[in-house]
This record gives sequence, structure tokens and C-alpha cells, in this order.
Amino acid sequence: MKYYIIAGEASGDLHGSNLIKALKTKDHDAKVRCWGGDLMQQAGGVLAKHYKEMAFMGFLEVVMNLGTISKAIKYCKNDIGAFQPDVIIFIDYSGFNLRIAKWAKEKGYKTTYYISPQIWASREGRINDIKRDIDDMYVILPFEKDFYEKKHNYPVTFVGHPLIDAIGERKPIDDQRFRSENGLDAHKPIIALLPGSRKQEVEKMLTVMLSIVDKFQQYEFVIAGAPSLDKEFYAPFLKKPQVGFVVNKTYDLLSLSHAALVTSGTATLETALFKVPQVVCYKANWLSYQIAKRIITLKYISLVNLIMNKEVVKELIQTELTSKKLEKELSKILSGSYREEQLQAYSLLQKKLGGQGASENAAARIVENA
Repeated sequence: MKYYIIAGEASGDLHGSNLIKALKTKDHDAKVRCWGGDLMQQAGGVLAKHYKEMAFMGFLEVVMNLGTISKAIKYCKNDIGAFQPDVIIFIDYSGFNLRIAKWAKEKGYKTTYYISPQIWASREGRINDIKRDIDDMYVILPFEKDFYEKKHNYPVTFVGHPLIDAIGERKPIDDQRFRSENGLDAHKPIIALLPGSRKQEVEKMLTVMLSIVDKFQQYEFVIAGAPSLDKEFYAPFLKKPQVGFVVNKTYDLLSLSHAALVTSGTATLETALFKVPQVVCYKANWLSYQIAKRIITLKYISLVNLIMNKEVVKELIQTELTSKKLEKELSKILSGSYREEQLQAYSLLQKKLGGQGASENAAARIVENA
């Protein structure tokens, strides 16, 4: 069968790549065309467009790039029409994907959503679009099943979280070899900096994160570079001797880290699954934040706290994200009882997410229902 997959960012590329691998084991004749990234391409998908061409952050940036987005939607529709897939699989990326889903349903295509758009966080009214345009929904967060089925009477399937697979399948690395190959200090404990993958957010996050480096001379701060950004972009942030840099090696970095400063998003959950104590950071431009504040109804912004339904990790958001507060919160997770409390909560978090097999579970159902 023919599968058309649309993902719009780095995390979608990761989950999409694992789904492609699973689809190919369930359907040996599978032909996959996709919007995604290098990982989906390496897994066997034929890339129609790279997600970095559409990496816009926040409401203001989206508005400023409406022309580009409109052209991409038109191109996507034409590309789907030329490929004629048996099923279209949407991965998160709701603003774009729900527009394509409406058109696809009208044209008679089979529509599947793998990894729900976060309508439980904002724009809950989109449930009506989902009910109308999506044939099958596979969710990866335990609370999403209740949200859809109990609150909105829309049946979904919880398949587990694909990060369990992605992290569980990786091979352990040698600490000293990793440090040597990446020019890192051979002895200092590592504090990982995960500033995101879009230029606007990386600039904002790293400016604040690196402002406290001098307060922690006994540690090495290592920036996890995004594969979608050139190394030259990071050059202004690499001027201090105790600041290291690795690119496209976030999991290896986390596996060796003592603590982390993490931009809100999937990375907060990845960090927790690697059992690394963290402080969650978020700062958008003023207008985007003011808009978001008025439509997002969640008590927390990090997936860790949302899944646990309590504050496990400290969230420093917008005006709260200052050098002084970041220094204080980082100090708390480097040692002592607060650090241990986070680590204990991480173990409970992993149990809530279920075991391995999310990609396999989703692929099996997609093939069966296509």
C-alpha cells in the first residue's frame, strides 16, 4: 500500500521515522512519501518537503509567513493527488495538518492521525474538525484517551509513547570517547542545554541559559544543536571555555548529563525518560505570548507535569525566566532532596506511559484499517 505522512518538526520526524520502519515490517510492499526530515528519509520515506522549510514559531511568525504556508498547502495537495496514497497519516502539526485533512476527506482519502494535535491545550473547538475529517486517531499520552472519549465522545486508541521505543533501542555510548570526539572536558559533570530547534526560540533561550554559566564553574554546559540549524548560527554562543557543543546527538548528551535546562516541548519528556533532573524554560516574543496566554488553558506547559498532573519540574515562563531564578532552580536540582524527588517522579512517569511498542501498535492498526 501507499502511505503519505506529514510531520512538521524535529520530534515529528523522529516519531515518523519509527512509524515508517514499523509500517515496512507490517507491509512489505509499503511505499511511503512524506513531509519530514532526515530521519524519515533514512527510514525509507521519499521526502516531499523538509520540515525546516516550515519551521515557524509562535503566532506572530506564522502570520508573517502566511504566503509561504499557503503555497506549501497548495503544493501538498497537488503532491498527494499525484501520489494517490491509500492512507494519509498526520503527525501533530495541527495548523497545517487539519487544513490538509479537511481537503483530503472531501476528496475521499483515508485519514489517520498519529500523535494527536494538542487541542486539549488550546483551541478545543477543533474537536469538531477532527470528528468530521479524521477516520482514526492514535494517541500517545494517557490523559488524551479520557479527553477524547469521555469529554467529547470520540473514540481513539492509546498506543503508548514512541519515545519509550526510541530511547530503549539506542545503544549505550562510552563517556570518555564521546567527550573526546566532541571536544568536551574529560572530568566536569555535564549540564545539557536544550534550547529548541527554531532560530527565534534558540536565540532567546540560549541568551538566558548561558547568562548563569560563570556561577557554575565546576560544570560544563553543553548545547544540544538542532540538525535544522547550521553550526555557524551557534558560533556567538560558544565563546566561553566551559560551553561545549554537539549537534544531532541529544540522546547521547542526555545519557551522560547530570542536569539539564530545557525549552518546553517534547524535550522535557525526553529528558525525564533519561532520568536527568531539569528546569523547564520558555520565552516567546511579547505578542505571541500574550495571544497564547489567552487561549491556552493548561495549568502546566511541560509534558512531564501535564502527565503527572502536578509540578514535578520547575517551569520558568516568560518574565519568570530570569538569570537569578534560573540560577536558583538549577542549584536545587544539582544535589539534595529536590533532585531525588524529581528522579523518583520520573520512575512513576515512565510507568504511566506504558511499555515499548507504540510505533508497532500504531503501524499494525494503520495497515489493518487502511
